[in-house]
Amino acid sequence: MVRTSSRPTAARAVWSRDFALFFAARAVARLGDTMLPVALAAGLLQHGYGAGAVGLAMAATAAAFAALVVFGGVLADRFGTRKLMIGADLVRLGTQALAAALFFSGHVVLWQICAIGFANGVAGAVFQPGVASTVPRLASDVQGANGAIRVAESAAQLAGPAVAGLLVGFASPGGVFAAHATTYAVSALCLLLLRLPPLAPGSRAVSGRGSKAFRADLAEGWRQFRARRWLWSVIAVWCVYMIAVWGPTVPLVATEVVGEHGPRAYGLVNSALGAGTVVGGLLALRLRPVRMLRAGAIALIGFAAFPASVGAGLGLPAMAAGAAVAGAGMSFWGVMWATSVQTQVPPDVLNRIHAYDVAGSLAMMPVGQALAGPAASVLGADRVLLVAGATSFAVCAALLLIPAVRGLVRVEAATAGSGGALAAAGAEPSRTRTG
Repeated sequence: MVRTSSRPTAARAVWSRDFALFFAARAVARLGDTMLPVALAAGLLQHGYGAGAVGLAMAATAAAFAALVVFGGVLADRFGTRKLMIGADLVRLGTQALAAALFFSGHVVLWQICAIGFANGVAGAVFQPGVASTVPRLASDVQGANGAIRVAESAAQLAGPAVAGLLVGFASPGGVFAAHATTYAVSALCLLLLRLPPLAPGSRAVSGRGSKAFRADLAEGWRQFRARRWLWSVIAVWCVYMIAVWGPTVPLVATEVVGEHGPRAYGLVNSALGAGTVVGGLLALRLRPVRMLRAGAIALIGFAAFPASVGAGLGLPAMAAGAAVAGAGMSFWGVMWATSVQTQVPPDVLNRIHAYDVAGSLAMMPVGQALAGPAASVLGADRVLLVAGATSFAVCAALLLIPAVRGLVRVEAATAGSGGALAAAGAEPSRTRTG
């Protein structure tokens, strides 16, 4: 069952001065983040480093983020999100400005770039948990807000590499790092001007000071995470998805398309993927399924078209179409998932729950990427991609077969914002219909 709300009412439930500031912060920061891989690759290659060095620099950021994001969730629940997010942006402003200075000076040492990347990952781990709890505090239509942010981030992902390429061509890699630093300055300014409404009385659960209290908050977040079967079930299935689908798809699609059709064709396929994510975000703005995760899992089936079309050796138009369908399905699922977490989980533990969600979702991606090469050597890249397409179907079927996932009923934002009785004492919320 899908409900469609009137456009003016939905717009009023999303857009406000404060949400517009947060929207701008996320869009600009995402634009900068998608410029970074181009800057790293071009800059390090120009200074005599190889592809392995580029991967190491990127891995430093990813490793720090994945290892520390759970602790960032505890900090966000204990001390509030806005100040932590501004602080994280200012740290990244400084690190990227330093990277720009190194590239402008021509004195580029790999360990320094990796150290800067590690610091960025730490700052990202502090920043990211607060995103989940900020959205429902700024918009009563949480799904509409997530859809709008998803569209903006998808558009930024399309534009970022192109802007970075122009800056590298007309300026230098240092110019890209300088522009990236500027995006964090803009994000910090938007967040500084933001006025977050206060949390409901008693919604901030701080259990004291010191390392013992910190560990207690961490354990309470884990208990709340485990108490929601729909939540940990999706993360468990998602680990399989990362290993068998997403992990091998990204590197193997790149090598197959570039090898058979050239880099321009890969650019076209990537653009089609990005355009599909925009479409998926727009659909998520419009469609209002009562059982959001069921609808999202059905849409996610479309991702199978991406690896399957490349693995089957179809022509470039078919691969681009498969990428567009995949992007739309993944984007729609992303909005349904984010909205479910933000509205089903009470505010006092939302940052910690989101941190466990992010950590669990990303944990297996490096494993899938690492196994992609050996699997392709044994089976052939085309067969691995076909298996990834078939596994994508199986993952979606698994999500739909879990009663707690397919039966989860949407909760209106007003109830979630009040902190209601939805999951007080860690109760399973999936059987409660409100609004």
